[in-house]
Amino acid sequence: MEKKRIKIGVMGSASGPTIRDPRAQELARRLGEAVADRGCICITGACPGLPDHAAAGAKARGGFVFGVSPAFSEAEHLQVYGSPMQHYDMILFSGMGLMERDIVNIRSSDAVVIVGGGIGTLNEFTVAYEEMKPVGVLTGTGGIADHIGDILAKAGRHAPPERVMYEPDPARLVERLLDVLTSHKPPMRESDIGGEKEAPRNEKVASVLQEQREAHDRAKRKRADKEYD
Repeated sequence: MEKKRIKIGVMGSASGPTIRDPRAQELARRLGEAVADRGCICITGACPGLPDHAAAGAKARGGFVFGVSPAFSEAEHLQVYGSPMQHYDMILFSGMGLMERDIVNIRSSDAVVIVGGGIGTLNEFTVAYEEMKPVGVLTGTGGIADHIGDILAKAGRHAPPERVMYEPDPARLVERLLDVLTSHKPPMRESDIGGEKEAPRNEKVASVLQEQREAHDRAKRKRADKEYD
């Protein structure tokens, strides 16, 4: 059986001064090349800017590139969002807009790399962090990427090395992410990443939640037994 291919999401600047920085462009392209060289799938938000440079790098190396567009259709993708298509093997036209699209983008990725970035990329980072994705930060690319450590400190969050790693070399960053992913166990369901665990609750609420889980598990086993019969 063919080995499952790891999916690396590249999130970063789609507009602003960072996308015009030749060094950031080159680092983003080398990141895409490194993703493809290791046999991984490159995922982006199918946007212009630094993620598209990563997509171009991956495609040039014969990698598979998947984009999650905020647009509803190819026409909207091109004409309204002004987004590229030439480096992509497959694009999902989510129709969800920019913010909601980010969720699909991140959840489709096994690990995420932050390249440059502004407010939108910061949103992607916080979602990836909260959902316990391993996050690589490609330092030296400007924008949010060069301030993630400060942001976590200001928020009072501690990120162990296997959760958030900082690296100026794209190939080395991909290697480090792959090393972490060999032992990384992602959350099984959404409630495992927060929500009910973080909300204050008394024993009665906890009991009700436990009963709901048990009922769900019993129903699942019953369906499985019926299918087996």
